[in-house]
Amino acid sequence: MTEAIRIVVADDHPLFLDGLVATLTADEELAVVATVGDAVAAVRAVREHAPDLALLDVAMPGGGLEAARQISAACPATRVVMLTSSEDEDDLMAAMTAGARGYVLKGVAGRELRAILKGIHAGGTYLAPGLAYGALKELTRPRTRDPIDELTSREREVLALVASGLSNAEIGGRLGLAEKTVKHYMTSILGKLGVASRVEAALLAYKAGLASSEGGSTE
Repeated sequence: MTEAIRIVVADDHPLFLDGLVATLTADEELAVVATVGDAVAAVRAVREHAPDLALLDVAMPGGGLEAARQISAACPATRVVMLTSSEDEDDLMAAMTAGARGYVLKGVAGRELRAILKGIHAGGTYLAPGLAYGALKELTRPRTRDPIDELTSREREVLALVASGLSNAEIGGRLGLAEKTVKHYMTSILGKLGVASRVEAALLAYKAGLASSEGGSTE
């Protein structure tokens, strides 16, 4: 018999957490090694138990996304999965940039959740179908020109940091700009790219290979 997949589960709603643990442990291939209710405890539990998976609530105290970033950096062998009721594309993008391997909506059936976790443990990834469709649609949309070419070098720097998950305030701190100035850059970037949101802009940045290139030029 193969060793069970070891999971740390983090959610701040005790009743939901109890049900979630019961759902997971109904399968002998899954073992919950710790349950916690906030981001700090989640990071601590992952460091202590070195589980195969960390199943995190996006909206728990301390922030599930912050926990995901810390776990991905400190414990790369642990695959992070977000379990959330949020269908916000900004949360999805932030989860991706934080290192999450899965983004699962809380309406999922127990059997499906168990299958998703096994797939991620085996090396796969998972995005909730409706959200995945929107992301793929944007990435594969045909374009007659590359709008990235119309960005100035400073706008490329700002866009790269957006794709890395930074807020306007954090981008301003990184580049030595006022937050208001960053907002002006974002307005210009969205207009040049022909998109309506930061998420769409970040997806184009990923497609163009800008996400890991923060640049260093100024204008």
